[in-house]
Amino acid sequence: MKKILIIGSTGQIGSELSIRLRSIYGVDNVICGYFAPPFPEGFFEAGPTVEIDALNINQIADTVKKYNIDTIYNLAAILSATAEKNPKLGWDVGVGSLMNCLDVAKEYKCALFTPSSIGAFGPSTPKDNTPQDTVQRPTTIYGITKVTGEMLSDYYYTRFGVDTRSVRFPGIISNMTLPGGGTTDYAVEIFYKAVKGEDFECPVKAGTFMDMMYMPDALDAAIDLMEADPSRLIHRNSFNVTAMSFDPEMLYAAIKKHYPNFKMTYNVDPLKQAIADSWPNKLDDSAARSEWDWSPKYDLEKMTVDMINTLKTRLNK
Repeated sequence: MKKILIIGSTGQIGSELSIRLRSIYGVDNVICGYFAPPFPEGFFEAGPTVEIDALNINQIADTVKKYNIDTIYNLAAILSATAEKNPKLGWDVGVGSLMNCLDVAKEYKCALFTPSSIGAFGPSTPKDNTPQDTVQRPTTIYGITKVTGEMLSDYYYTRFGVDTRSVRFPGIISNMTLPGGGTTDYAVEIFYKAVKGEDFECPVKAGTFMDMMYMPDALDAAIDLMEADPSRLIHRNSFNVTAMSFDPEMLYAAIKKHYPNFKMTYNVDPLKQAIADSWPNKLDDSAARSEWDWSPKYDLEKMTVDMINTLKTRLNK
């Protein structure tokens, strides 16, 4: 049975990944590393936890030794729009935490998952059907850390044999955790506004297409890749994955089928718009489908129904 450490377990992905991993491998076999509040409800009661600063390699190493960890999910990051406001912090967390995890994984022979992002691409990347292997010249510090992370992870695999794997996540839409400063967060916020009966101001303009994925598919992608037969993996860091691509008008139309009186206007955030414009419209994820049988379960319509039903229950609407 695997012994797993999640670094950044209280974030958007980590808070839900911990639940899924514990359901598969057992509560006591998944250790949730945390650094600062806010903490998900019932976090400390749900299973083993440990305070870990991802920039403190000794804390990571001590935890790996104490719990006989063989797999690390490193989710420490500062998201795109937030990192632009503090580039040094974005770099320190994005790259510093990865270097610590890579060195610990090398020393203690752990497998390591570190998510990359569509932010690893830039304006010179082909926007439509963006290839698995293509130009990566991002214009954000977030994207720069992700490209660096992909290259470092591949280096540690080829140079030291560390079992590193990752996916380039698109925007992730969650019904559990609130947005955390990402460019694609509008696609989460809009659902909360609709269910609450409030109007929504969209920070990116109509016609801005970005890849998106519902959280259950994102969790599947991370876990399925880590369980994949290594002999099939031609790529490792990092695989394109996507589930849907839409612009704000398409998402608005999907929600209006359930809330006909819902109103959306535009108040474009120049920073978020510039970041979105530098990213692909639609990724080609055929390599992931071929090498480890990636297949998302949710499209726009199915996700919209599930998001609305879940939020209505959670918000008592």
